[in-house]
Amino acid sequence: MDKQILVVEDEVKLAQLMADYLQHAGFNPFILNEGTHAVSWVKTNQPQLILLDLMLPGMDGIEICKQIRTFSNTPLIMVTARIDEIDRLLGLELGADDYICKPFSPREVVARVKAVLRRTSEPFSPESALLHLDKHQLRATFFGEHVPLTAIEFQLLAILVDYPHRIFSRSQLMDKIYQDHRIVSERTIDSHIKKIRKKLATINNSQEVIHSVYGAGYKFEG
Repeated sequence: MDKQILVVEDEVKLAQLMADYLQHAGFNPFILNEGTHAVSWVKTNQPQLILLDLMLPGMDGIEICKQIRTFSNTPLIMVTARIDEIDRLLGLELGADDYICKPFSPREVVARVKAVLRRTSEPFSPESALLHLDKHQLRATFFGEHVPLTAIEFQLLAILVDYPHRIFSRSQLMDKIYQDHRIVSERTIDSHIKKIRKKLATINNSQEVIHSVYGAGYKFEG
């Protein structure tokens, strides 16, 4: 169904509460209270979005997310009571689109679901954006003006532009840019991002396109 949302949550009352609010908002929720059959269910039913608890009996949310991302880009929101930055980052590195920390209000869940669906369904075309990348000539233009990027800066920007709204950790960006596995500091990515932002701001400082996500990394919002 077009608005089917899969809720994978082992706290029965909480799962039902989320489902009730989602249904009231016009969605068609389906609940699984353990993780064993979540991957096969997604393959069969292809929901519009998945709300996935991190700690589950049968199979935990991290493993479920990892397996789902081998065959599907269905929007996925991680739900967790473990709020330390490592768990947040790990969930996002595996391909989660957002995370919600317990305790939360059901209204927040509905708002997050709508926000993720809105941004993941928005069509994106570099040719219609304010930022244009020519990968053959390694040339970038912003508001019609040339951006003097180095080859590494261009490559880094292109990775972010190719996946709008997706959060990349610093380690993910390093792996993609430095495929010879040279040892570099995560600060190197911060330095490159800072330089790219400065060059874009020189052309237009009112349109920020590279956004920092605290404790997670960077994303492109065109």
